[in-house]
Order: sequence, then structure tokens, then C-alpha cells
Amino acid sequence: MTQTTHFAFLLLPEFSHLAFSCALEPLRIANLVSGKDLYRWSLISIDGETATCSNGSVTLVQGGLVPQRHVDRLFLISGINVQNHVTPEVLRFLRRERAGGTALGAICSGAYVLAKAGFLDGVDTAIHWEYHDLFVEEFPEVALVRNVFVARERIITASGGTAAADLMLHLIGAAHGHALATAVADQMVYNAVREGSAAQRVSLQSRHGMRNARMVRAIALMEENIEDPVSPADIADELGISTRQLERLFGRYLNSTPKHYFMEMRLQRARNLLVQSERSITEIAMACGFKSNSHFSKVFRAHFGTSPVSHRTKLG
Repeated sequence: MTQTTHFAFLLLPEFSHLAFSCALEPLRIANLVSGKDLYRWSLISIDGETATCSNGSVTLVQGGLVPQRHVDRLFLISGINVQNHVTPEVLRFLRRERAGGTALGAICSGAYVLAKAGFLDGVDTAIHWEYHDLFVEEFPEVALVRNVFVARERIITASGGTAAADLMLHLIGAAHGHALATAVADQMVYNAVREGSAAQRVSLQSRHGMRNARMVRAIALMEENIEDPVSPADIADELGISTRQLERLFGRYLNSTPKHYFMEMRLQRARNLLVQSERSITEIAMACGFKSNSHFSKVFRAHFGTSPVSHRTKLG
């Protein structure tokens, strides 16, 4: 008999409806595709009756801040203005659940609440990019990462939006096999599934690039030259600044170097092509600026922990 996994979702006021849907729907579809009750879920809120998300929609829930018996993991989902919803009542509830052995998780800005409760010190943590600066300032002991999700820690976190779907597909695959996770993604018409190591790339570019015209242009130059990569020196020359100045900009805004950031961009493009296209490994390597398959495979394995061929086979 297949064991059913029970997830509870605590929906705080102004929670992200997108993140909530992306967390819940993969579980429903997994049941549908498999023909088995692999997952069940319950919704809770502060008042035990309804939860209102940031777009104004109201969701009925099954309970309030009472002990969650027979729950495999409690996910906290929040959204905008999360600082206003970290009440003593919520913190007491979370601490009681943790003390009782309930496994925890957080989606979107939910990691902020768990950090307030003191649960994330030394824990690799993902949170929506909009909260990165605030998070670093308030919780220096937390190991904040720019990943879309973190599933290897005792408390798992996802950065929000479609990252919640990436996390759930990862959990489905880990528990029931990659074939089922792929079938669920197909039902969702979701062909750009990301692993946890993927960075919140677009959001970071949008957030930081809009504040600095040189960063916008530098990243645009990289995107325009993935097939034939340009050097940091060439980019700096195009911007009319020194290579050292370019390095300072990337360190300040992205906590990276131009060379490392560009390599990650090329590898992420390669990964997307492996998953989304039928192009050969050689074609993908060339399209992402690698002159040989051997070099491409070596760098890809170092970054993702698997070869391009194995990665495609696993997700195919």
C-alpha cells in the first residue's frame, strides 16, 4: 500500500497566490497522473477560517494555529509585507510545532518568519530576491543563497513564484522517481524545470541592473555573446571603464566576478537547451561558447555535479 505524504500549508496574510498555486498543484497532479493518493494537504491560517492573498483573493482553510498531528511537513507561505505578519502568536505556533518534531519549510518570503523564530542560523536558505538585502542585514547568521530553492537542509526553502513548483517537482522526483516528476511537469506544460542550484537570475538582473546602467549593459553584452564569449577586459572597454571597476560593480551588485557570472549564464543556457531541445551535446556546447565537448562536459559536471549526457537522461 502506498503511503500518503501529508503537507500542511500555513497561509499568512498577503501571501503569494502564485507561489501557493505552484506549491499545491504539482501535488494534485501527482495524484492524478499516478492514480494514487500520494499526497494530501491541509490549509491553515491565523484565524482558522480564511486567508487573503496579496491579490485580494480569499481562500478557505481547514484550521488555525493548533497542533498539526500526523503532518509530514508544515510549509509557511507568505508574500509582501511579511514583516507585518510575524506576530507572537505565529512564532509561538511555529516553535511549538518544531519542538513537537514537525518538519518545516518556507516558500517566498516565508523564510523571513522562520529566521525571526531563530530556526535558520547556519542553514542554507532561499528567499525571494526582493528580501535579500533586508535578510542579510537582519539575519547575518543565516547562510543566505541565491538559489531558487534549497532542499538538502532540515528546513527546506523556496524563493517564491514558480520556484515553488521546482521545489515540489524535486520532492516528487526524490520520493517517487524522476519519471513521475517529469509527467507532472508535462501536465503543467512546464518545460523549464530548474534544479535548486539555479540562481534567481532574471530577478537579480532586473533588480540590480535597473539601478546601474553599466550593469545593464555589461549583462546585455554577455547575453549577446554567449556563443562567442567576450572577455571582462573587452566588456570593460565597451563600457569605458577599467576591468577593475567592472569587477567592483559585479562584486557590489551580484557578489560575483564578471568571469564567474558569465560562466554561470552560459552553463544555465546549456542546461535549458539540454532540457528543452533535442540539439546534440556538440551543438549545445558550441551554442554556449565552448570549443570542445570535453571542456564543456568538465565545466558542466563541476557546476551541476553531473555530465550533460546524464543530466539529459535523468530529465528525459
